[in-house]
Amino acid sequence: MNVLIVEDEKSLAREIAEFLKSEKFLCDIANTGNEASEKIAINLYDFVLLDLGLPDYNGLDLLREAKKINSEASFIIITARGAVEDKVKGLDLGADDYLAKPFALIELLSRINAVARRKFNITSPDIVLGDFTMQVQSRRLICKGKEVELTRKEYDLLSYLVLNSGKVLNRQQLYEHIWGNILDDQYDSNFIDVHIKNLRKKLNLHAPTPWLETVRGVGYRVNTTQEE
Repeated sequence: MNVLIVEDEKSLAREIAEFLKSEKFLCDIANTGNEASEKIAINLYDFVLLDLGLPDYNGLDLLREAKKINSEASFIIITARGAVEDKVKGLDLGADDYLAKPFALIELLSRINAVARRKFNITSPDIVLGDFTMQVQSRRLICKGKEVELTRKEYDLLSYLVLNSGKVLNRQQLYEHIWGNILDDQYDSNFIDVHIKNLRKKLNLHAPTPWLETVRGVGYRVNTTQEE
């Protein structure tokens, strides 16, 4: 998943980014509100970790602005402010959670995972896809008792489609959320098609995958209601 860390304490921002990258997240850092505003305007993020105490921007104003631009992102406020009214205002504006400094990185990860479970309505650690079972916590895909060997990016691509089950995701969305931000002169829409083709090929060696659908001219969708 793609995360934007909005934090003016550069050492803390780097520490959070390094930790989340070790947990398979993609991370951008913005040390000012203006920098964060620019990144949010052009990039899609799954999570925004937002410090309210920015030197050049009111954090609540940035939250309000970001919610309008990237309505599907989840927001966790991270701040040294202890005032109850700041927490309440942030939650009222649409923040999903609140974490006061100082905090343990493992707690931050736990909060992110909890928000993700609510966001994607995950009620079980295992997701069934026909003959396949995706074990979310261990990042494994099992078919008929055998593990399907996928690369990290292949698993991430399948996982993101599964988490957004029922939604049609276009190629640009998939690219940004799995590989990071797009540079116009580097983006090739066929890149995703090739990876989906390779993923299907690996999966079909184990069992049919009618639930992994191509929506012609748009993108791809996982349809968990698809009957084989």
